[in-house]
Amino acid sequence: MSLLTIAILVVFFTGYACIALESFTKVNKAAIALLMFVGCWTLFMIDPGAYMPGLSGAALHHAVTDAIEHHLGETGTTLFFLMGAMTIVEVVDQNGGFNFVRDTLRTTGKRQLMWRIAGMTFILSAVLDNLTTSIVMVLLLRKLVQDRADRLIYAAMIVIAANSGGAFSPIGDVTTIMLWNGGMITAWGVIQELILPSIVSMVVPALILQRSLKGELVPVENKSDELVDELTAKERRTIFYLGVGGLIFVPIFKTVTHLPPFMGIMLVLGALWLVTEVFYGQKKKTTSTKKRVSRMLSRIDMSTIMFFLGILMAVSCLQQIGVLTEMGKWLNDVSGNNHYIVTGAIGVISSIVDNVPLVAGCMHMYPIMPTGDMAVDGIFWQLLAYCAGVGGSMLIIGSAAGVVVMGLENISFGWYMKRITWIVFVGYLAGMVCYWLLRTFIIAP
Repeated sequence: MSLLTIAILVVFFTGYACIALESFTKVNKAAIALLMFVGCWTLFMIDPGAYMPGLSGAALHHAVTDAIEHHLGETGTTLFFLMGAMTIVEVVDQNGGFNFVRDTLRTTGKRQLMWRIAGMTFILSAVLDNLTTSIVMVLLLRKLVQDRADRLIYAAMIVIAANSGGAFSPIGDVTTIMLWNGGMITAWGVIQELILPSIVSMVVPALILQRSLKGELVPVENKSDELVDELTAKERRTIFYLGVGGLIFVPIFKTVTHLPPFMGIMLVLGALWLVTEVFYGQKKKTTSTKKRVSRMLSRIDMSTIMFFLGILMAVSCLQQIGVLTEMGKWLNDVSGNNHYIVTGAIGVISSIVDNVPLVAGCMHMYPIMPTGDMAVDGIFWQLLAYCAGVGGSMLIIGSAAGVVVMGLENISFGWYMKRITWIVFVGYLAGMVCYWLLRTFIIAP
């Protein structure tokens, strides 16, 4: 490993440590992430030829520019998807679209609410995706729980349930979508083999976390409900079905058109924007302007967006210098080709760095075989889908769902690591044991 590579890793892990110590340094994590991103790529430019052999001069500079723009394009699609989804959910919520979901969740018992939130998040994340589901559930959570200490526990459960629910669905997580589109897994194969391990990985943490919840909930006064009557019941239902139905439609749009998912989100946002403009254009109340899409866009948490940009682009630098691929090869060597150890370790690593480049590296590193563990729906690919999805819950910045919830609820890295990480790890291992039992005694006796 060259000194330049070591320097890049030092910058990355130093920035990572500062993010982890945000509660002590009092420095916003977005600022650190942006500095980490620029620092890694600046060091890369000291000697880009070391990572792009055979190129020099203008050709090398063009290659570097193309690489950065390529990574920025991939990151940008995620950011625009996030901003679009956040806006859609906010519009539906502010116009009373999620009231019936909130009423379904409402209960006076803290532990009952834990299970209702976990179950609904798990189901919705498989139908929509874990990122969108996390946004929806956190916004609903604010209307149900007043005490911050309790709300942090519920928010952590949302992260766990969202990632577990997305792991067994071909459209529930970016990594499963990648594996599905790459032909490593089939839709029915991943559902039937991973749904039970995914449930276990969610139920075990819920059983542990509920012990810290006792007593009854204090009712929350929802002032926003006073403005819901601006729209008729029919108009609110139209906004709900258009918003939520549109989110469900996004994977279909991608499958049919082969366009990136963020374009489907933009289509839904545009349609929802048009419909709400028509609805509110017919109203005479001045308060109606407060809930138009143009006002919702100004309420997007740009700090979270910038943090996401910095993290993903810093990780892309590690991918560009080949560190992630080499790490995967090393894991394969030291494990003696034990796929449970390799994928299990990848799941743990995915809680530290983004799981998308990790899975992408594995997809390019290992070929699809006609039979055995590396075949379509083989043990390796199934475990990779499970571990990369569920493993991201171990740290709050280990998944898109975690990053979003971290920003929306201002959860500190240290609190999550101290209170939640070990609980997720227990559920993670329990799900892997469940998968091993299924593959050993039921699916492949």
